[in-house]
Amino acid sequence: MHYVAHTLDALRRNHGTQQHSQKATNLTLSADVLAEAKTLNMNISQACDRYLRELVRSERESRWRQEHAEFISAYNQILEQDGLPLDEFRIF
Repeated sequence: MHYVAHTLDALRRNHGTQQHSQKATNLTLSADVLAEAKTLNMNISQACDRYLRELVRSERESRWRQEHAEFISAYNQILEQDGLPLDEFRIF
C-alpha cells in the first residue's frame, strides 16, 4: 500500500506544477447560492474551477483504485504472508 500512496502523491505533485489554460463556459447555478457568493465578493469562476478540479482528482483516484484493486489486494496479501521486503534490515 506504501507504493500506491507514493504513486498517488507523485501524481498530485505533478498535477500542481502544470500550467492550465482557461476556457469560457456556461454554468447553471442555484440563484440563492450565486447571489450570496456575489454578496461575499467570491470569485465564482475560481471557486467552481477549484471544486471541479477536486472532484476530478477524487474521481481519477477512485477509478485508479478500482482499476488496480486486484493488484493492490494481491500485493497486500503478499505483504501479510511474507512481510515487507528487506524488513529484517529496518532500524526503526
